[in-house]
Amino acid sequence: MYCPLYIYANFGYYISEVAAMEKQEQLRKMVNNNGGVLYTAMATAEGISRPTVADFVRRNGLLTVHRGIYCDPNAWTDELYILQLRCPKTILSHETALYLHDMTDREPLEASVTAKTGYNPSHLTRDGVKVFTVKASLFELGKIEAKTAYGHTVFTYDMERTICDLVRSRSSMDAQVYQDALKQYVKRKDKNLHHLISYARLFHVEKIIMPYLEVLL
Repeated sequence: MYCPLYIYANFGYYISEVAAMEKQEQLRKMVNNNGGVLYTAMATAEGISRPTVADFVRRNGLLTVHRGIYCDPNAWTDELYILQLRCPKTILSHETALYLHDMTDREPLEASVTAKTGYNPSHLTRDGVKVFTVKASLFELGKIEAKTAYGHTVFTYDMERTICDLVRSRSSMDAQVYQDALKQYVKRKDKNLHHLISYARLFHVEKIIMPYLEVLL
């Protein structure tokens, strides 16, 4: 049966439009399911092209919070989650880890992260982020997942590693911070003293931590 070429052309256009609309809806669901945040790597992993992402961002007025990371202007910005997306080679630590573990009453004014020795922190320090470094063999010691106040999953350190980090970095912070943290720690039913002592030995802070534990326990 004869069919004019323009019918084939229109049909092809219709199919491409449907596919484009499906991609737009897929991106919309990503944003909704991710607390208003979209990042390019998330979309490309699902087979969506970068130009399609750029078009979706433009059409929906998403804000660029960092290269390849976008946020719905009507959503609350989860700064810790954004930081983790920006810098996947770092782990949230120190006062920020305390906050995630609900071991402090104050939300830190500056986020703190730990990276492997040799990491270039200039782009983070410019943004007011505290960057600590540690040798590669100790970088992932005590690494766990935690939920932010907005429900996003981020990487941080367990309570025991956090205590050791605070003591290890005591010269750059108020001593009251880690003293209060130790007091909070001993009250926790989910503490692991074996891990704490083991970590303290690896970080050479056992002689500092043990006297506090002997008094508090």
